[in-house]
Amino acid sequence: MGNRPALTPEQREFFSMASAATFANPFGSQRYELDAALAGVSFKDAFHTSPNRPETLARLLARLRRKFGELGQGIKFSDYTGRDRDILMHAMLFDTFLHYAFEYDALIEAQLEAGDQPLEVPFAKRALAHLRKWGFSREQSTRFFGILYQITRGYYFISRYLPGSSDSMITLRQRLWDNIFTSDLELYENYMWSRMEDFSTFLMGETGTGKGTAARALGLSGWIPFDESKGRFADSLTQLLLPINLSQFTESLIESELFGHKKGAFTGAIKEHQGVFERCRRYGTIFLDEIGEVSIPVQIKLLNVLQERTFTPVGSHKPLRFEGRVVAATNRPVEEHIEDGSFRADFFYRLCSDIIVMPTLRQRITEDPSELDGLLSHIIERIVGQPMPQLVARVSGVIEEKLGVEYEWRGNVRELEQCVRRVMLTGTYEPERRAVSGTPAQQIVQQLQGGELTAAALMSRYCTMMYKRLGSYEAVGEVLEIDRRTVKKYVSAAE
Repeated sequence: MGNRPALTPEQREFFSMASAATFANPFGSQRYELDAALAGVSFKDAFHTSPNRPETLARLLARLRRKFGELGQGIKFSDYTGRDRDILMHAMLFDTFLHYAFEYDALIEAQLEAGDQPLEVPFAKRALAHLRKWGFSREQSTRFFGILYQITRGYYFISRYLPGSSDSMITLRQRLWDNIFTSDLELYENYMWSRMEDFSTFLMGETGTGKGTAARALGLSGWIPFDESKGRFADSLTQLLLPINLSQFTESLIESELFGHKKGAFTGAIKEHQGVFERCRRYGTIFLDEIGEVSIPVQIKLLNVLQERTFTPVGSHKPLRFEGRVVAATNRPVEEHIEDGSFRADFFYRLCSDIIVMPTLRQRITEDPSELDGLLSHIIERIVGQPMPQLVARVSGVIEEKLGVEYEWRGNVRELEQCVRRVMLTGTYEPERRAVSGTPAQQIVQQLQGGELTAAALMSRYCTMMYKRLGSYEAVGEVLEIDRRTVKKYVSAAE
C-alpha cells in the first residue's frame, strides 16, 4: 500500500484549530478565538457582534482552502491515518459548512415561507459531491449534510430569536445550543443525533421572558433526515414543533388534546381526534406550556409517556408510540408546587434533563444598559420590516421620560413589545396598573417594588395576611408588637 502521507507540524496545528472550531459552541468565546486565529484577524473582528463577521468567515474559508491546496490535488481525509485523519475529516466538514452556509440560510427562509411541504434542496447534489470528493462515503455524506443543515438552523433561530448583548443572554444562547447538540458536538455527531428524544427540557422564568420563543428555537432546530432519492429533507422544519398551552383547556379536555380520543369515547366525541403526542413526528418536539397548571392524574399519565414512550388515546386500548422530545415551561416556582403537593416530584425530575432559566428584562438591562436599545431595534425592525433608528430613538425617549431607568418591566420583553406598539400608535406610554399575582406575601413585594403601596396600605395588607395565617387579632398583635385594636383597624380597612 505504500507510505501514507502525514501532516507537517504547522499543518497539524492549523487543521487542529479547524477541527476544534467544528465542534465549538458558536455562541461561546472559544469559537471566536478559533475563528480569529484561523482567519488571521484580531479577536474583536471575529466576535459575533462585529459587523466584520461575514468578512472574517470569508477570510477563514480562503485560508482553509489554501491549506488544503498545500496537501495536493485530490486530497482525501481517508488517505491519512490516526489523528491526522480525524482532524482533516473535521476540517473538511468545517469547509463544507462555510462554503454552503448562505445557501442553507436561504433554504431555511424559503421553507419558513413555503410552510409544511418540504422543499427541494437546489444545492444538495453539489454539497453531497463536495463531501464525497473529500472521501466521505455515501451514508456519511448524506448524514453530515443533514447535520450541517441542523447546525445552520440552530444558529439561525437562536441568534435571530434571542438577541441581546448582556451576559445572561450570551449564556442563554450557549445553553440552548448545548440543549440541541449536547455540550460535546463530536459526541452528538457520532452517537446522539438520532437519540435525543429521551432528553426533556424544563424552561423556567417570569411571564414575558421568552420561554415560548426559546422553545420555538429548540423545536425548529431538531434533526431532519435527508432523502437523497427525492432531493429534499424528509420533513419541513415547520412541522417539527407542536406547542400546546395547557392552561387553555378544561380538565375534561386536556387528556383529549394531549393523547387524542376515539369516536364515542365520551359525550360530544362525534369523531376521532388526534392529540399532540400522536401528531408529533419522529424527531419532533412537543412544547407543554404552563405545565404547572395540570392536575396530578394528568401528570401521572405524562410521566408514563416519558418513561415508557407510549400513550393510549381516550377510549382506546391500543398503545401508540411517541418518538419526539418534550419541552415544558412554567412561570411559577416549581419548588413551591412540589412542597404543597400540586406537582409530583418524580414528574419534575423526569422532565428536567436540562433546566434553563430565562433572564428577566430587568436583569438584562442591569447587566448591560445598551440591551434596551438593542431590543428596541430588534422589535421595531420585526414590526416595520426594516431598521428604523429614528423610531428607536423616539421610543427610547418616551421610555426615559415616562418610565425612567429604574422601571421594573414586570411584563418583561412582552411588555416592551406592547410599549413599542403603544408609542407607535399614540406617541406615549403609560403602563397599566396590573393585578398582581402569586402568594399574598409575593403580591405585597410586587406592589412595594412598583411603588404602589402607602405606609397605611402596607400595614393594612400585612396585618390582613397575618390575621388569615394566625387566626386572631391578639396573635397578630403579639407577633407585630402592636395593640390588638390597631391590628383590627388595619384589617377592617382592607375589607
